[in-house]
Amino acid sequence: MKRIAWITCHVLPEPDADEALALAALRAAGCEVTTVAWDAPTGGSVQGFDLAVLRSCWNYFEEPAGFRSWVRRADEETRLLNGAGVVGWNVDKGYLEALARRAVPIVPTVWLRRGELTELAALVQARGWGDVVVKPTISAGSFCTRRFRSDDVAAGQGFLDRALVERDMLVQEYVPSVETSGERSLVWIDGAFTHTVVKAPRFDDDDESVSGAEAPLADELALGEAALAAACADGGFDRDELFYARVDTVEHGGRRVLSELELLEPSLFLLQSPPALERFVARLVARA
Repeated sequence: MKRIAWITCHVLPEPDADEALALAALRAAGCEVTTVAWDAPTGGSVQGFDLAVLRSCWNYFEEPAGFRSWVRRADEETRLLNGAGVVGWNVDKGYLEALARRAVPIVPTVWLRRGELTELAALVQARGWGDVVVKPTISAGSFCTRRFRSDDVAAGQGFLDRALVERDMLVQEYVPSVETSGERSLVWIDGAFTHTVVKAPRFDDDDESVSGAEAPLADELALGEAALAAACADGGFDRDELFYARVDTVEHGGRRVLSELELLEPSLFLLQSPPALERFVARLVARA
């Protein structure tokens, strides 16, 4: 019997809709599956497991250095999916800048370092933006993520100044299409894109709202392939080192652009797609 560690955190900030379904299906497939919190008081060891899969470690942004250290240790103790090299590349949203350099179209973004003084009004005016989204470069869910309208830049300035005292931040042009066509999340599981869901905009303390499964669009498939190829090239890892990915995209300026490439702990919306759940389980068992 294969032993699989399902990596979560000691206190989940929100429920994981994938977990119960996946654990039941993996156990039905003959695996022994144990949830392991990376930040457990006992240390979160995965020694003795055949494989560990990162899933709902959604508080990693609170202690990124400690999380990176745990990931490196776990990768030495067993086979970790996705692996330490992938996690190290993806944990900070600075990866978007790297993808943009490799010709992957992204939501227009400005990166700001901790302690940097920036005049938000001037930044927005220079780029011809209207509303903006301000968020940390290391975050999960909607942590410290706010939208500011063009007529409320003063409030945005205060929020940004306070945030930059503690962490690196980014400012992005708000993309109005998220209110109409939504943000599309394209799921990839061990070599194949499986389905897409459409997400409503989410900011501080908002619950996640998603559609049912949809067939991927041609333009998002093309962007997904380009993003994965660029990530592998920039991060120095092979495609087969990835077990899962989620490609979040929006319409902007008449084309589809990348908002995030989630290789660390994305919800895969397995509840919305039974075929994706089946593939997830079969491929994870095969990997183990």
